[in-house]
Amino acid sequence: MKKLMITVAALFCVAAPLNAQNDFEIAKNVDIFVSILKELNDKYADEISPGKLTETAIDAMLNSLDPYTVYYPESEIEDFRMMTTGQYGGVGALIQQHGKDVVISEPYEGTPSQKAGLRAGDIVRKVNGQSLEGKSSSDVSTAMKGQPGSTLVLEVFRPSENKTLTFNIVREEIKMPNIPYSGMLDKEVGYVKLDQFTEKAGTEVREAFLKLKEQGMKYFILDLRDNGGGLLSEAVNIMNIFVDRGVQIVETKGKIPEQQRVHRTLAPVTDKDIPVVVLINEHSASASEIVSGAFQDLDRGVIVGKKSFGKGLVQNVLPIDYNTSLKITVAKYYIPSGRCVQNIEYFDKDTTSGAFKIPDSLAVAFKTKNGRTVYDKGGVEPDVLTEDSLLSEILVSLVTHNLIFDFCNEYRSKHESIPPADQFVVDDKLYQEFVNFLKDKDYSYKTQTEELLEKLKKAAEEDRVFKDIEPIYNQLKQKLDQEKLEDLTRYQKEISQFLASEIAVRYYYQKGRIMNMLSEDNDIAVAKAILKDQNRYQSILSPKK
Repeated sequence: MKKLMITVAALFCVAAPLNAQNDFEIAKNVDIFVSILKELNDKYADEISPGKLTETAIDAMLNSLDPYTVYYPESEIEDFRMMTTGQYGGVGALIQQHGKDVVISEPYEGTPSQKAGLRAGDIVRKVNGQSLEGKSSSDVSTAMKGQPGSTLVLEVFRPSENKTLTFNIVREEIKMPNIPYSGMLDKEVGYVKLDQFTEKAGTEVREAFLKLKEQGMKYFILDLRDNGGGLLSEAVNIMNIFVDRGVQIVETKGKIPEQQRVHRTLAPVTDKDIPVVVLINEHSASASEIVSGAFQDLDRGVIVGKKSFGKGLVQNVLPIDYNTSLKITVAKYYIPSGRCVQNIEYFDKDTTSGAFKIPDSLAVAFKTKNGRTVYDKGGVEPDVLTEDSLLSEILVSLVTHNLIFDFCNEYRSKHESIPPADQFVVDDKLYQEFVNFLKDKDYSYKTQTEELLEKLKKAAEEDRVFKDIEPIYNQLKQKLDQEKLEDLTRYQKEISQFLASEIAVRYYYQKGRIMNMLSEDNDIAVAKAILKDQNRYQSILSPKK
């Protein structure tokens, strides 16, 4: 028990400076916690797991702070390593829940899963002889990961061929790509899609940028949409491609002196003149906001898309005893204008009553390098806001019912090849095949109008007037049912585009999906138009008179 008490104390007494006034409170509460755990271990009616109880207590404690301060027990260190470095030991395939089964959803190009011949739709049955039927996707993921060099015997069932297959796969060090795709959109516009800011992201963006310049690039688009961030240092390295050495990119401010830092570019600039558009959306966060915010504050490029997520907090990883780690929020960061993009205020609040979202009415004005006015509204607001591209209810239903997924798997089993990803389209003939595929499938869904009609019926019943309006209600419902029957025709273009990208990924992997969607991407069309109209480009970067 003495060892247990020492372990718990070590978990709580994280190596960090303590405010003198809190020393007694911390010591007192650690003592209370250890005493309770000891009594439970000695006297509770059933056997307990001290480690599990301690982990639950730690998680509950950290949940009262912010969502980015997280404890990682030894069992989750591999997942944590993948988040911070983009690397893990495994086979390199995404998996997903499909009803009661767990299936391969996407093998990554160049990984053991792709080289072995795994395909999207393969149902995972056994790993190293152990049945995984009925297990969650998390359980299957854990079973498939392991030390690089170790062998994995994977048994899957392939529905499209109605047979069971066994693969002997040697696990490798899997490195998720920072850049899934880069290339020329036309003879003048270069494009880089950056998915994350793990190690060497800055170097990789610079190399891709120089390669595009060799191909004649005159304008550049950096796509940070859906990029949740990563290493702050890599954000600074990326900015160094476009601005001079010694330029302040971000400042961090925290409780301890080590967190009071100004981060500046350190190397000679690669190209400080090329016109740049940065694409962001509501899922662009953290390091993505440092880069897009710096481009905006320094008037170095135009920001296009949707308002970013609003994460202006910095985390450090502290190693704890017994191969565990604590990711802890240590500071806020401030981009060149002096504003912070943090959208929700966690500090100095009563966290038991919920987080406090900063209202626009409290936004403070800041100035960019050229004198443009920007605000700390929580997130980076684009210079050019693009239209929302909401999916139709029928497409959402087809996706959530896995019908597009299943059709694309079936298509792959019948066709050995397709045209290049950027040329592949779903024509009327192929779309009709999909419609025929759906004839005996359930993809029921409710439109917003149907939901409103149901609310009207419920309200009328409560007011006891439904019988009076029932004929009108039935007419409206019948009309809506008829309209839904036409949705497959009404939304054919949208569904066809989604189908095309999902089929392309079966042959050309993640790169293929991006290439297939580029020509239909409205944000990219807006970005290209701005870049090729340099009067408009310069006007956006100039103060409003």
